Amino acid sequence: MNRLWLLFSQTVTVLVAAYFVTATLKPEWLGRRVGAVGAVAVIEAPASPAGTQQAGSLSGAAKKASPAVLSINTSKTAVSNPRSSDPWFRFFFGDQQEQAQTGLGSGVIVSPDGYILTNNHVVEGADEIEVVLNDSRRAQAKVIGTDPDTDLAILKINLDKLPVIVLGSSDALQVGDQVLAIGNPFGVGQTVTSGIVSAMGRNQLGINTFENFIQTDAAINPGNSGGALVDVNGNLLGINTAIYSRSGGSMGIGFAIPVSTARMVMEGIVKDGQVTRGWIGVEPQELSPELAETFGIKPGKEGVPTEGVVITGVLQKGPAAQAGIQPGDVIVGVMGKPVRNVSELLSNVASLKPGNPARFELIRKDKRLELDVSPGLRPKTRPQNQQR
Repeated sequence: MNRLWLLFSQTVTVLVAAYFVTATLKPEWLGRRVGAVGAVAVIEAPASPAGTQQAGSLSGAAKKASPAVLSINTSKTAVSNPRSSDPWFRFFFGDQQEQAQTGLGSGVIVSPDGYILTNNHVVEGADEIEVVLNDSRRAQAKVIGTDPDTDLAILKINLDKLPVIVLGSSDALQVGDQVLAIGNPFGVGQTVTSGIVSAMGRNQLGINTFENFIQTDAAINPGNSGGALVDVNGNLLGINTAIYSRSGGSMGIGFAIPVSTARMVMEGIVKDGQVTRGWIGVEPQELSPELAETFGIKPGKEGVPTEGVVITGVLQKGPAAQAGIQPGDVIVGVMGKPVRNVSELLSNVASLKPGNPARFELIRKDKRLELDVSPGLRPKTRPQNQQR
């Protein structure tokens, strides 16, 4: 028995010694590589096979979406001072040679026909628009139409074999979902940043007339405007449009226009040449204690909400007036969708089709009413569908 135990002990000792010698002198025999940091030998894990995606990596989403995201370079012809030809003006102020203004942004190819989604502020006022694809191809772009109320614009280029992004569903997004922001910040070249959805339905920011932003902490910087916000599958969720910043750079608060809004704007511009929105002709304000007292409303009383939009003015012979809406009415719902503030009322009414009756829920004094309103066509506040 002692001889067997002695033989076993010696065998184990020899095997352990052989393992350590091999690991030190020939680590590749054990499937490991040796590198050096300074004068210290280190053991490195074997490299992953080419094309293999690491667990938790978002490289697949980036590879799928990136080819359809392009850079936009704009230029505006210099406007000379009308007095620059005056000799006395030149004597006192010298030759005032104006330089052409240039701009930078991003865009997303959404159709094999060459339609591109971007921000209106990226191309507004531009005389020339050049796009640079991820494969280095360049093309002159034409503005098909713009919608300043949502800060969206539709461009078109004529190139073959265009990469096209897949449109996702922004309505299914939830706070905490992972997202990627793709664009050309500061002109350094296409850049992908990651983050999560920080909030949904952001409004009352004073950026656009119609606001329903996706908020994200994925880094968005100047030059990212018009770029893509995509999900972990590489599908388009929104168009990056603005950031909150005290320094001009990313502070982790960025905003994107949902793809549902972008799709509606694009279809309206491409099909009809403009975006068609509903309008009822009222002057709305947030329900405040002062307005509630003025109109005899008692928020919190049974059946009377504490949130809503109070109508302080009604346009004569407008859609709302013809349906029976009166000053002092509190609108709390449109077609089953809640209305808690003016922004929600504007968005819900804008989504209505002009001429089609829509059910409005409102409070008049202490009574809950339902009225059918046939919205009209929202008047244009600024020119749309400008060809360049």
